[in-house]
Amino acid sequence: MTSFHFTKVPPEEQMIVDIKSLNRLEENIFCQLVDIVFSFLVSPRESSRFLSQVSDFAADHGLSFSAFKNVVKSLLSFLKNAMKGNLTPAQVKEDLEHLGLSAENSCHASEKWKSNLVALSRAVVDQTFMVNQLVDMEWKFGVTAGSSDLKVVGQTFLQLKMVVDRSGVQEDVFMELTLPQFYSFLHEMERAKSTLEYFS
Repeated sequence: MTSFHFTKVPPEEQMIVDIKSLNRLEENIFCQLVDIVFSFLVSPRESSRFLSQVSDFAADHGLSFSAFKNVVKSLLSFLKNAMKGNLTPAQVKEDLEHLGLSAENSCHASEKWKSNLVALSRAVVDQTFMVNQLVDMEWKFGVTAGSSDLKVVGQTFLQLKMVVDRSGVQEDVFMELTLPQFYSFLHEMERAKSTLEYFS
């Protein structure tokens, strides 16, 4: 059994059938399709535009939209898993060939992957940080004045109230951190900020 880089479990038979069916497309048509798919991967918020592009593409080349939509879905699924796995262009090429895509088409797809690697990484970071968008934050420092545990008395703590947007619904999230936990949290936020600045 062939092992893949993009998944730890064997891929579904339908994905293999769909990827192999891409070999029926002429090389220039396959290249156009890959361009459409990659433009969606780097700008995933334009999903309605992507669907109309796929529909137009199918109509222009005499393909059944319902069948072709599943083929595109399998290709997208492969590429999204490859993004999650942070695969190299060589690994993408190897996996596509193992799935049954021709060497020429696999080479074109891996070249497209290589030229879009930074944009794809930026898209992954954007999606990660847009899941629960931070809208507002309030904090208060305090000192423990009395407790049944003597070690806790006199320790500084921080209470955080974060307002998070969960798919259009704002929700309050409360946290209480000790001073070392706060500094660790601050350090992680600075790392996240520098990562975002690096990709923008």
